Amino acid sequence: MKYSHACSLLALACSTSVCAESYVIGVERLDFAPHYSIDKQGQYQGFAREVFDLFAATTGVELSYKIMPVDQLLPALLDGAVDFKYPDSDTWSKEQKVGATLSYSRGIVDYVDGVLVAPQRQGQPIDQLKRLALVNGWTPWGYQERIDAKQIQLSYSDDLRQMIRLALKKDTDGAYFNVVVATHYLDNIRARPGALVFDANLPHSRGSFHLSTLKHAQFLQRFDRFLIEQQSQIAALKDKYQVEANLDSQYMGMEQWKVDSLKRRQQKDASGG
Repeated sequence: MKYSHACSLLALACSTSVCAESYVIGVERLDFAPHYSIDKQGQYQGFAREVFDLFAATTGVELSYKIMPVDQLLPALLDGAVDFKYPDSDTWSKEQKVGATLSYSRGIVDYVDGVLVAPQRQGQPIDQLKRLALVNGWTPWGYQERIDAKQIQLSYSDDLRQMIRLALKKDTDGAYFNVVVATHYLDNIRARPGALVFDANLPHSRGSFHLSTLKHAQFLQRFDRFLIEQQSQIAALKDKYQVEANLDSQYMGMEQWKVDSLKRRQQKDASGG
């Protein structure tokens, strides 16, 4: 009787909107600024957090974030320990996803992964790339044939800091990573702007970060509508965090002050000044 009475009270409370929908997003314990990172208090922060918080604020859904090691995140999604995984893509970890029917949101933010090199190496042919630095778990798309042929030797690091250090010390010829994240690290954390630059002449890949789920496909339909309806606010967040900075221009991977300087010079030349 007591159990039945408790259930009735809970149902009544939820029917009067006291109980909100509540979901858990599994996120990476990774310093991947400006996209996302974990602050000193252990809180998830960055562009992704603001997008999800905006969705929660506009829909009344309650979202919480479960911060996990990268290699534990997909198993947690498949086991039901979390409701969603971010970031994700239908092209990632295909072997681990065999037999699982996952649903994916629209692309939330675009990215480019590629090789950053010392400025004096920029524009050199791929034959000159003999040693490539990587973070553990990353796949250097476009380079596998040369790796298999022993034409490129890989040097793995535990994190971005170690990988960048290898490239700066010239222990490798370049570093393969997310271009925006690596540039942000060099500009704002390592304080070595321009020490490594993206080489668009070398193979690189483009994609988008998505939110994925095993059980909540209808939720993703609502989230997709939110992405469309709140385009202007999300664009403002992208501009605030510079997560898509110059992805479709010749300035990709260049520190922002230099981009601004070059644009001012071009405007001056165009006006005949």
